Amino acid sequence: MNWLLVVVGGAVGAPLRYLTDRAVQAHQGRGVAYVFPWGTFTANAAGSLILGVLTGAAVSSPVHALLATGLCGALTTYSTFSYETLRLAETGRAFLAAANVVASLLVGLGDVLHQEGFTA
Repeated sequence: MNWLLVVVGGAVGAPLRYLTDRAVQAHQGRGVAYVFPWGTFTANAAGSLILGVLTGAAVSSPVHALLATGLCGALTTYSTFSYETLRLAETGRAFLAAANVVASLLVGLGDVLHQEGFTA
C-alpha cells in the first residue's frame, strides 16, 4: 500500500515543483533575461527543508512514503538541476554553473542537517 502513497505524494509534488518554478520566473519578470535557475533552486531547497523536517520528526512509514518519498521526491529534481547547470556552462556562464552546484549542495544539505540537529 505504501506504493500508492508514493504515487499520491508524487502527484502533488510534481505540479508543485512546476508551479514553484513558474511563480519564481513570474516574479523575476518576463522581460528579464534568463540568468540563474532560481525556480529549480527554490523547489530543491524547499523539498530539502521539508525532507529534513520529516526526518527530524521521525514520522511513521506511511507518512514518510507519502511526504518524504512521494512529495519531496517529485518536488526536488536532480535532472533539471543538472540540465540547467550544464546549460549555464555551455553558454559561457561557468561561474554561475559552479555557483549553482555549490549553492544547491550547501542549501540542500544545510536544510536537512539543520533539521537533524547538526550544526556547524
